[in-house]
Amino acid sequence: MSDPGTGYPGNGRNETVEQQMDRNWMELLQELRVLQTGVQILAGFLLTLPFQARFASLDGFQTGLYLANVVLAALTTALILLPVSVHRRLFRKRLKATLVSSADTIAKLALGGVGLLSVGTSSLVFDVTAGRGAGLIAGGTLLAVLIALLVYVPFRLNKRAREDSP
Repeated sequence: MSDPGTGYPGNGRNETVEQQMDRNWMELLQELRVLQTGVQILAGFLLTLPFQARFASLDGFQTGLYLANVVLAALTTALILLPVSVHRRLFRKRLKATLVSSADTIAKLALGGVGLLSVGTSSLVFDVTAGRGAGLIAGGTLLAVLIALLVYVPFRLNKRAREDSP
């Protein structure tokens, strides 16, 4: 929908659709940069663990949780890189709206991956340092908090914004 008489999209910014897509793309890239940093830190932490003396004392559950976290870190990294790869493929083909839409979906999936990676890594650390029960409680608690923060809060804010808009 356009702002009346301007031909610009109805977002109050007086920008063309192309300008809006460019801005949205840049905002998505910035979000992905933030996610990438977090994933790289967690992945780096995980990748150093097998070279620690205590790693050999992990039980089967802990080793499985560790490997699941490594796989999740790799998959989340791939998701974060995917929009850039898609951009390279679609570059100069006038498909910015497709790029922005797909990158938005990918960013949401990557955010979920980062959340799960945080849960898994915290669970592993608590399990190794304080025992299985502490690991399960820490993981479950963090999962509940992340669901509230990453799913419920944005949902409520979006709903409130729709209710407040004319």
